[in-house]
Amino acid sequence: MRMIQQILGSRLDTGLADRLHHLEHHGVVDILRVDGTDMARRRLRAVTTGGEEIALALPRDQALFDGAVLLLEADRAIVVRVGAERWLRLEPSSPADALELGYHAGNLHWRVRFVDGALLVALEGPVESYLVRLGALVEDGRVRHAILDSGRG
Repeated sequence: MRMIQQILGSRLDTGLADRLHHLEHHGVVDILRVDGTDMARRRLRAVTTGGEEIALALPRDQALFDGAVLLLEADRAIVVRVGAERWLRLEPSSPADALELGYHAGNLHWRVRFVDGALLVALEGPVESYLVRLGALVEDGRVRHAILDSGRG
C-alpha cells in the first residue's frame, strides 16, 4: 500500500500540467476517484482505477480537491477526481464520419474508449467544449451524442 502524506498541487498548475500531459500520452496517469462526501477527510484508504491501494494521511492545512496531484514521478502520476466518471458517447453515421471523429479525438488528446461502434470520451470539462471542437460533425448530425455516468456503454 502506498502512503501519501501531501498534495503536490493542482493538475492545472503550469509546471505540473506539462509533466502530466507528457505522462498522459504514455498512459501512466492513474486516477484516485473520491466520492464528494469524502473530500473533507484527511485520512482515507482507497484504490486507484489502476488497482493501487492508497492510504492518505494529509496534514491539517491540506484538503483534497478535484485535480489534486498526489504523486508525480518520472514514469507515473496519481491524480484525484471527484465523483463518478462521466463520458460523452459519440456515434458516427458512416465510416468517413468515424475517421474524421477519430482524427479529432486523437489530435485533441482526448482520453477515449471504444464500445459497440461508439467512441466514448472521458469528460474533464463542460460537454459543450467537446461538441464545439467537433464542429460540423455534430452540427450536421453526422455524429450522435449522449452523456453517460459510467464508461460501460
